[in-house]
Amino acid sequence: MLSVVPTPIGNRQDITLRAVEVLQSADLVAAEDTRHSGLLLQHLGIRKPFLSLHEHNESQRSAELVDRMAGGEHVALITDAGMPGISDPGHRLIRMCIERGIPLTVLPGPSAVLTALVGSGFPADRFFYGGFLPVKSGRRGAEIARAAARKETSIYFESPHRILRTLEALKEACPGRLLCVARELTKAFEDYQRGTAEALLAHFERHPPKGEITLVIAALEKGEMPPSVCDA
Repeated sequence: MLSVVPTPIGNRQDITLRAVEVLQSADLVAAEDTRHSGLLLQHLGIRKPFLSLHEHNESQRSAELVDRMAGGEHVALITDAGMPGISDPGHRLIRMCIERGIPLTVLPGPSAVLTALVGSGFPADRFFYGGFLPVKSGRRGAEIARAAARKETSIYFESPHRILRTLEALKEACPGRLLCVARELTKAFEDYQRGTAEALLAHFERHPPKGEITLVIAALEKGEMPPSVCDA
């Protein structure tokens, strides 16, 4: 069988008791980065055989893992942080298990998406998650225009090296819209900055951002005109 096990997004204490139990009982751990995950299991006092499963080998390795599960092995799937399959490897393996009739279970656990959404203070009854914003300016600008026109809160992952350009694009697309830049969630230097794109630009120009970033964009408000063009 396959157990999909989310791991802490920063603070190791966020691991669940059930996740520890599953990792202890598994025959094998499939991990995005075996060195990174090895440190987590070492911290938990767990010693298990590892097999790498990342974006470059997921298709081939998934077939190998499914064959082993079909033979009776219990595989625990983890990634570097958060929920496998959410902007992380795992989707192909899960699909292959479903197609082959391999039993699987998904454990609940840490998620940067939900953590940033709740911490932003923006409405969370409906939201859109778009993964990582595109790197190329044209595609990023188009995605930002869609977010600015959306009637739901939008959530994206972004690089600290590109966040200033993204805020510039948001300043053009929706200058009065509230945004939240959540950094280093659950870690020692966790930081939420909330405000308009202009205010956040001024802040991050004074304090260059570091670490992992989750960007939350408030929904289009009633009576607000959606943007027609957004230049990145």
